[in-house]
This record gives sequence, structure tokens and C-alpha cells, in this order.
Amino acid sequence: MQVTETLSAGLKREYKVVVNQAELDQELNAKLADLSKRANIKGFRPGKVPVSHLRRVFGKSAMAEVVQNTIDAKSKALLEEKNLKPAYQPEVKLSESEEEVQAVMDGKGDLSFSVVLEVIPDFEVKDHAGLSLTRHVVEVSEDEIAETLTRLASQSKNFEDKEGAAEKGDRVTINFVGTVDGTAFEGGTADDVALEIGSGQFIPGFEDQLIGAKAGDDVTVKVTFPAEYGVADLAGKDAEFATKVTKVEAAKETAIDEEFAKKMGFEDLAKLKDMIKERMGSEFAQMTAMKLKRDVLDALDKEYSFDLPEKLVDAEFNGIWTALQGEMNRSGKSFADENTTEEDARKEYRAIAERRVRLGLVLGTMGEKEQVQVTEQELQNALMNRMRQFPGQEKMVIDYYRKNPGAMMELRGPIFEQKVVDSIVSKATVADKTVSKDELQAMVQDEEEAPISAA
Repeated sequence: MQVTETLSAGLKREYKVVVNQAELDQELNAKLADLSKRANIKGFRPGKVPVSHLRRVFGKSAMAEVVQNTIDAKSKALLEEKNLKPAYQPEVKLSESEEEVQAVMDGKGDLSFSVVLEVIPDFEVKDHAGLSLTRHVVEVSEDEIAETLTRLASQSKNFEDKEGAAEKGDRVTINFVGTVDGTAFEGGTADDVALEIGSGQFIPGFEDQLIGAKAGDDVTVKVTFPAEYGVADLAGKDAEFATKVTKVEAAKETAIDEEFAKKMGFEDLAKLKDMIKERMGSEFAQMTAMKLKRDVLDALDKEYSFDLPEKLVDAEFNGIWTALQGEMNRSGKSFADENTTEEDARKEYRAIAERRVRLGLVLGTMGEKEQVQVTEQELQNALMNRMRQFPGQEKMVIDYYRKNPGAMMELRGPIFEQKVVDSIVSKATVADKTVSKDELQAMVQDEEEAPISAA
């Protein structure tokens, strides 16, 4: 194998590799010789097919395998010989000349190809033992427990028949037929629908027009479907609903007592409060961890500055930009609605992509140095959590991840990343600071960070 470096600029490397025809022919003969021992061809005894005959029949297909195997093996040897750490799977380019390629396939020419890649930047991992961090914590208050109890009670409230007109908060039972331009549309007709006025279940404006109605009343409800409505044929259209009110019910206040706790499946009210406190504590702890992680990443971002593999940044930016455009299309918003331009938005998200790639490389290098490992059990737990997001489709989820190694790497990345962050936190000076729930929520929402998914 002859190797010539044809490019070395920044992180970019390119090498021309030449494998002579004699070596290819040797590999082809070895492959055909092995095939002759197993081939079962009419006119020949098993295991006695001449190599010369196999070359005529299978020569080109066998040579195609030899060429692919040679490219794989020589590319790997090149990386080892040059001690290169590619930032992504190197790109292999064969000769653009059809004549040269055909000569190789006919066993009459040397194999020539180029290996193009970017290497992982070389940087020194710093000592973060002196890092000072603040852990923002929230204590679950009695008021917050009471607020949650009140919300649970409102969600499980009972209703009783009411003689008078419907008010906000009452529940009405209705039959309706919806039309657009006088024509009924699919999904616009229903009977015995229970609707709590003010719940926001129906199209904006629908529920308010039922205020004042009594059982037995006929009401013509006029509304306009939202521009972003899920059914394209109805989006933005004016509609009328011929509505019959068959029942009006008033909400009966639910007492928060021992009976309510038992209705919720708990032994007593104290046990229900304990459950609420535990769940809220877990929720607050997750937000605390998210904020602390973001602070660690911010600190690392300030500490490191180095050239980035352009292809990695491009891939990260394209992923972000595609997601942004999809969200804008769904919401119907433009860059002007966000008080920006496409050019400025591209600059902003390019900077975000660069930050993610830089932090991914830093965390990956630190994790390698610290010998951070993701266990099989941790991967299985992550897979179980993913399965819970798709009830009834668990087998499909398992099959997808088992058949797609890349998807399993997506599960591994965030686990690896968090373990490296935890390692940094364990060596840092961390001071706890008590804040309110609203303050912590604002911090997390303002500074939401997507997974870096370090390797």
C-alpha cells in the first residue's frame, strides 16, 4: 500500500492510497480458492471446481467484494498508521475515471482511492477541581401541596342537575350538527357530548355562546376555525353549529378530606399528601439537576476554544434548522414575527451548533480520560423509559433499537454526557441556594439545553 498525504489544512486531512494490482489479484485468488472448496456447480464434483472456471463465472462479483474489503482494511490501517482520530466516518472517493475503475474490476489495474476526513482537535483537558457552582433547590411547601390538592379536587369534581341557565364552570350535555357554507362536514356531528363551559375543549368562542342556555334550548353557535387547525379543509373557515342543549349541570364542590383521599386510592389524606410531596420533590430535583448541568456546560464553554470539524458543525446546524423550520411551519410564524431575519437567525443557530459540537468534544475527551462507561443495565433502563412513551407499541420500539445500532448510540449519548457532568460536579465546590418554584422554572425554561450526546 502506498500512501500520499494530499491535504493537511487545519483539521482537514486527505490521503491518496494505491494498492497494486498484484495484491488485489492475490486476494482474489485466495477468495476464489476458498469458494472452490464450497461451490456446487453442475458438471463438477463438489469441492473440485477449478479456480480458473470460478474466475470466469464469478470473477467480477468476487473482485467487487475484494475491492470493498481492501478499501475498508486499508482505510483502517491508514488511521492506525497515522495515529488519526477521525471526527466522523471518513469519506472514501474512488477514481472518477470509468476506465480506471473498469481496469481494477478486470484485474488489470491498481486500485487508487482517496480518504477524506477531519480529525478531532487536539486540546488539553483542564483541571476543574476549583470550579464553583450553585445548586438551586426548591423546598416543597404546604401551600404548594394544598394547591395541588385543590387542582386534583377540581379534576375529579362531581356535577348535579341545575334548573337555571348555564354559567361558566357548569357542564352542559349537547347534540350538534356543524356546517360550513351550509354543508355538514365530517366530524362535525355528535350527540350526548358533555362539555364543561370554560374548559377550552372546543374551538375558541364555542363554549362562551352556551352561557345562558337552559336544558331544551336550541342554540346556533357561530365560530371560525383557527388558521392552524389540524384539518386543512376547515382551517380558517367560518362554521355554524346547530346545537341542542339537553342537560345543564352545576359543579358540586369536592371536599378535600379522608373520603376524597380514599377515592383517589390512598389510605388517608396524610398518605395522599406524602405522595404529592414526594412527586413534587422529584420534579423539583430534576429541574435543579437541569439548571446545575447547564451551569457546568456554560463554565466549560468559557474555558475551551479550538477549531471545530466543519462537517460536524454543519450536521448539527442542519438538524437544528430543520427542527426550527418545521416548528415555524406548524405555527404559521415567520422570522419577522420573532423580530429577526433569516440571516440573523442562521448566525444565532450556527453559534448554538458550534457550542454543542465543542461541548460534545470536550465531554467526550473528558469522559475518555476519566474512563466513564455506560453499562448495559443503564442502556436497558433508558430503553424501558423510551418504551413507556409508546404504550401498546413496546415490541415495535424494542425491534427498532435492536436493529439500529445508531439509535442505541442516541440512547447512550445523554447517559454518558450526564455521567461526565456528574464527575465534574463531584470535584467542584457546590453551594446550595434555596429559590422558589417559579424562580427555578424560569431559570430552566430560559436556559433549556438540548442533549449534547457526547460520544
